[in-house]
Amino acid sequence: MTTRRDSNPDLFAAPENETGVEAPLAERMRPREFEEFVGQEEITTPDRPLRRAIEDDRLSSVIFWGPPGSGKTTLAHLIARHTTAQFVPFPAVTSGIPELRMIIKAAEQRQAIQGQRTILFVDEIHRFNKTQQDAFLPHVERGTVILVGATTENPSFEVISPLLSRSLVVVLKPLSSEALGRILDRALADPDRGLGKWNARFSPEAREQLIAFGNGDARGLLTALEFVVRQTPVGADDTRLIDEGTLERGLGKKALRYDQSGEEHYNVISAYIKSLRDSDPHGALYWLARMLEGGEDPKFIARRMVIFASEDIGNADPSAIVVATAIAQAVQFVGFPEAQINLAHGTTYLASRPKDNASYVGLLEALQDAKAYGNLGVPLHLRNAVTALMRTLGHGLGYRYVHDDPRAKTEQTHLPQELQGRRYYRPKPEH
Repeated sequence: MTTRRDSNPDLFAAPENETGVEAPLAERMRPREFEEFVGQEEITTPDRPLRRAIEDDRLSSVIFWGPPGSGKTTLAHLIARHTTAQFVPFPAVTSGIPELRMIIKAAEQRQAIQGQRTILFVDEIHRFNKTQQDAFLPHVERGTVILVGATTENPSFEVISPLLSRSLVVVLKPLSSEALGRILDRALADPDRGLGKWNARFSPEAREQLIAFGNGDARGLLTALEFVVRQTPVGADDTRLIDEGTLERGLGKKALRYDQSGEEHYNVISAYIKSLRDSDPHGALYWLARMLEGGEDPKFIARRMVIFASEDIGNADPSAIVVATAIAQAVQFVGFPEAQINLAHGTTYLASRPKDNASYVGLLEALQDAKAYGNLGVPLHLRNAVTALMRTLGHGLGYRYVHDDPRAKTEQTHLPQELQGRRYYRPKPEH
C-alpha cells in the first residue's frame, strides 16, 4: 500500500480546529482508512478499480457525484492519505481563478523539480461557472494536475463537457439505514473520537428514528446525534438515556432532503408529472406532498400544472386548462399554507382526466417542418389583397369563403405546396 509523503497535510491528526475548539463529531469520525468507510461498497471494497487506483497511486481525474453526507469528501481525504502526490484542497465557495493560477504554478515547479504530481481537490465544483471550469482544462490535459471534483449536482448539467469527458464520474448513493446504523453505533462506542465517554444509550425506537432522520446523510446523522447527546441530562445511573420523546424534543420533525435548484428538485417534479400523466392521483399527491414539505415554491408547481393541462390533456378535456389556470390564480391569491389545498384539488383533477397529447405532438412535427423547409411562401389564395397591386399579382385569387361555400373547409388547401398532405393533428378517438 502506498503511504503519504510528509509534504501532504495530515487531514486526520488534529481533533481541534485552529481556535482550539473540538471539531464536530462528523469531522472527528471521518474514516482514516478504507476499512473504516461504511457504505458505497461497490466503490470501496478491495477489488474495486477506484480503490486499487488510489492505493496503487495510479489515480486519474475523477468526479464524485452524490447527495450530501454520502462520502465524497471522505474519499478525497483517503486519496490524500494514500497517494504520493501533493494533495491541494480548492473549495469552490472561496476560491477563484487567481488562486488557481498560484496552485498551477506551484504544481509545475513541483513536477519539474521533484517529479511529484499534484492532486487538486475541488469541492462543490458545480459552483464554478463555465469560464472558471475552462481554466482547469489545459492543466488537466497536460497532466499538471489530477482533478478530483465533488458535487451534489448532476455533472451532465453542471460540469462542462470537455472536463467531463476527461474525468471518471463516480456515483455515490444515499447511505442505507444499515450503514447509518453502523456509523451511529461506532460513534457512540468510540471513547476517543466519538461519544463513548458520554455514556449515551438509545432506546431501539429512538435509534431507528434517528437513523430515519439521517435520511441517507452520514454528516447529518452525526450532527444530530452529537446535539441530542450533549443536550440530554445525565440520569441516576450516570448514563444519558435517549428515548423517542427526548429525540423529538431535540430535533423536531424529520427534515426531508429536497434542493429547490438541484438534482432532487428535478427528480421529484419528474415523478410528479409522470404520475399525473399515468392518471395516478395517489402517486401525484405523494410527490406533491414531498415538494411542499421540502419547501418548493407553490407557484412553480402551479405553472407546471398549467403546462401539463395543455401538453398531456389538451382537447381530451378542454376544461383542464381552465381549471389549471384557476388553480394558479388561487395559489397567487390565497398564499401558503392554504394554497396547498388548491394544489391538491388541481393535482387530483388533472390526474383523473383523459389524456391526449395530440396538440403538443402536432406542434413538434410542424416545428420540424418549419425548420426543415424554411420560409415557404403562403399560397396566393390565402393572402390578403389589401391593395390594387396585390390583387393584380393574384393575392386572394380563388379563395373560397367557407360561410358561403361549406365544401371549402375540406376542399381548399391551407398548406404550402411542398407540404400538401401533411397531417399534424391526430387526436385520440373518443372513448
